[in-house]
Amino acid sequence: MVHLRANGFDVRVENVADLGPIKRRLRVPDALQSCHTAVIGDYVAEGHVPADLIQRLLRERPAVLGLAVAGMPVGAPGMEAPGRAAERYEVLTFDRTGRTTVFARR
Repeated sequence: MVHLRANGFDVRVENVADLGPIKRRLRVPDALQSCHTAVIGDYVAEGHVPADLIQRLLRERPAVLGLAVAGMPVGAPGMEAPGRAAERYEVLTFDRTGRTTVFARR
């Protein structure tokens, strides 16, 4: 959330006990579910998605439901760890059928 705010996003936080129903309603594939779910315009951002890629998504407007970073890779926004090298990870798009494609590699 700090990362998104620092990059110009207006963030409203809603802490809920069970994100499962929200993730199902937003059609986030099970394999991509992570600790954070955000709705940004018509899209979903699942997990620790970099703000610049959300901005790219909003510019390009692909026919997908959203972006996801599975798990919590070290070095992803909010997962920085001093003294530890950033892990390589993929930012994936997902669509209504659960199909994923690589949007970016970090």
